[in-house]
Amino acid sequence: MAESRFLELKCPRCSNPQITYYKATIKVKCTECNKLLIKPTGGKAKIKAQIKNII
Repeated sequence: MAESRFLELKCPRCSNPQITYYKATIKVKCTECNKLLIKPTGGKAKIKAQIKNII
């Protein structure tokens, strides 16, 4: 099984769905309301949104 995974997140502020890599190395913000969804930590990213699906 491959280690690379993508996550479908739901923004807690506006409920906008967004797909991103689970080991993000940059900050990921919602494309609609600009709320921070993922904060990089050097390994697995700290997710600040609801995970809807793992792709």
